[in-house]
Amino acid sequence: MYQVVQGIISPVNDNYRKKDLAAAQHRVAMVRLALQTSDWIRVDPWESEQAQWMETVKVLRHHHRELLSSLPRTEGPDHSGSASLERAAVPELKLLCGADVLKTFQTPNLWKDEHIQEIVEKFGVVCVGRVGHDAKGYISASPILQRYQHNIHLAREPVPNEISATYIRQALGQGQSVKYLLPDTVIAYIKDHNLYTRNSSWKGESTPHNAGERKAPRAMPETSHSSKGEAR
Repeated sequence: MYQVVQGIISPVNDNYRKKDLAAAQHRVAMVRLALQTSDWIRVDPWESEQAQWMETVKVLRHHHRELLSSLPRTEGPDHSGSASLERAAVPELKLLCGADVLKTFQTPNLWKDEHIQEIVEKFGVVCVGRVGHDAKGYISASPILQRYQHNIHLAREPVPNEISATYIRQALGQGQSVKYLLPDTVIAYIKDHNLYTRNSSWKGESTPHNAGERKAPRAMPETSHSSKGEAR
């Protein structure tokens, strides 16, 4: 069992070129506003600030290195009598995604097999169920996912929720109200910067089918072993 100790939201780089992708500076700012009341989730701009689009596994590697470097060290003697550095219990970093993302692991030429294996073997995945998607079926259909299914945690939502970022963007584009779907501070930011409207100038080109590995933003929970509950 796990206890979640921190969540990281990592907005994708502008060079991902996903259709209707707002500029990174706006996406980072909106996430930061949305998280003002959270004491455990934070936005990290590192991925969005890179010179090029970063593959998912590379982002995970970066945050894992950052996590390890932030851990407290205590000095203690080793067998040779000299001082050594001993780390406290090391939290794990996992990719949080929806079952729809898990399905994309099967899309030809979209993900590299070695990247899928590293993600599920070294890091692990917390997969939230989505209406119309069979996460267990996706795992069974993939030799890699099946081999490391012990490291794929399926989180079931008690109340089905079909609201998505795509739905909200479409509603904004049609001039519909998104009150209660987003924090008021985020809605105000969207209006102030004229985002997600039909005439917005930030709209990018459509993403080629095999140009990227996942949608943005991505959330990664840092977890530590505990008996308090499953990581979500």
